[in-house]
Amino acid sequence: MSVFGHRFLFGLAWRLGLLVAAAFAFAASLARPDLGAARIVAGLLVLGAAALLWRHVQRTNIELSRFIDAVRFGDFSQGFSHRGQGSGFAELSGTLDEAIRRLRDERHKLIDANRFYEAVLDDAPTALLTVDADGKVELANKAARRLLVRHKGVRVEDFREYGDAFATALEGGAVNRPRLVPLLSDGVPQTMLVGAAIVHRLGGLVRVVAVQPIQGELNAIEIAAQSDLIRVLTHEIMNSMTPVTSLAHSAVDLMRGVDQGGDADVADARIAVETLARRADGVMHFVESYRQISRAPEIRARPIDVAAWGRELESLFRASERAKGIDLTLAVDESLTLDADPDLMSQVLINLIRNAGQAARGHAGRPHVWLSFARTRSERTQIEVADNGPGVPEGLRQDIFLPFFTTKAEGTGVGLSLARQVVLAHKGSISVGDRPGGGALFRIVL
Repeated sequence: MSVFGHRFLFGLAWRLGLLVAAAFAFAASLARPDLGAARIVAGLLVLGAAALLWRHVQRTNIELSRFIDAVRFGDFSQGFSHRGQGSGFAELSGTLDEAIRRLRDERHKLIDANRFYEAVLDDAPTALLTVDADGKVELANKAARRLLVRHKGVRVEDFREYGDAFATALEGGAVNRPRLVPLLSDGVPQTMLVGAAIVHRLGGLVRVVAVQPIQGELNAIEIAAQSDLIRVLTHEIMNSMTPVTSLAHSAVDLMRGVDQGGDADVADARIAVETLARRADGVMHFVESYRQISRAPEIRARPIDVAAWGRELESLFRASERAKGIDLTLAVDESLTLDADPDLMSQVLINLIRNAGQAARGHAGRPHVWLSFARTRSERTQIEVADNGPGVPEGLRQDIFLPFFTTKAEGTGVGLSLARQVVLAHKGSISVGDRPGGGALFRIVL
């Protein structure tokens, strides 16, 4: 038994003994009618002894009740110090104070752990959302709040702003079955890996949905595969064409020496050999132009004053022969800045503007090109090049960025492919759609 137990029982025993003795004295005084004063004194002793016994027991109950209430209501600021009261209460108060201190320390540890896990959750690179049983959607961390900025509302239907496939995944379609889902981010389709799990929270079930952008990884794999294919093809073609070209030029020299103008057959043979040599040179030049696609562009980024950059691009376009008869409208936020490689991005935009002007010239009575720079809701830079030409058919919108693909008779299929490589090297995205009012709209987000 503890020290408190021994002292408490000792205090209880002598108070109980005092009460019994006082009761016997009071009973004895009742038997003697001549002891009235003694009877009063004995009665007072009985009341005093009973009060001492009650206070001794009640004080313990009060302290234990205070301790239980402190635990129940989480009030760990309570103290139980009762020094100098004897009967073991100092030991009891010390034990209760130590218990409260340990509970207080455990609470602080839990609060610190919760803060740590909340910080980890909030700073996690993967966007996390929660969907409760009523269909209420909450953005659980910073990544989700940066990614999903266009919707208004907290219901699953409000998230159809990003595409039906994404809303279906939020409704439960991705539980235990991660899937690739297209999501409209800054107006550009991005491929996301969406997975979900069911967890318990506050007695209910909640779906936790993880949205991880993987478009960058897919782009990197696609570009690497294209580069490898082009590298192999150009190497093999050039190895085969080099001796053909050399022999063709040698044959041209021989035929020019043989052809003296007296034999029509020899003249025809010379012309045929010269044509063969020119075509061989054309094939070599064509293949050489594609070798640059297999080399990843080296990005040398620096801060760009977008307003000044936009005006420079406008001046370059207006100074070219191709700009005659084409209107160009520039819209730019004067305070906008961008970290990018100005040389590579200028090549991309000049190519897009020229293509837009060419498309508009061959379609509209008054050809017009629009170049705009703006800040998106996710604090990225959006560049748009639009025209009032015929637009790009929906079935070709993915193909036009592929190497070798072109719809122009004189095109090589290099420009847009290189533009896409440069944009992807900047960790950005490029897409094409319809301009309101007709025509094509190329959108770059960096």
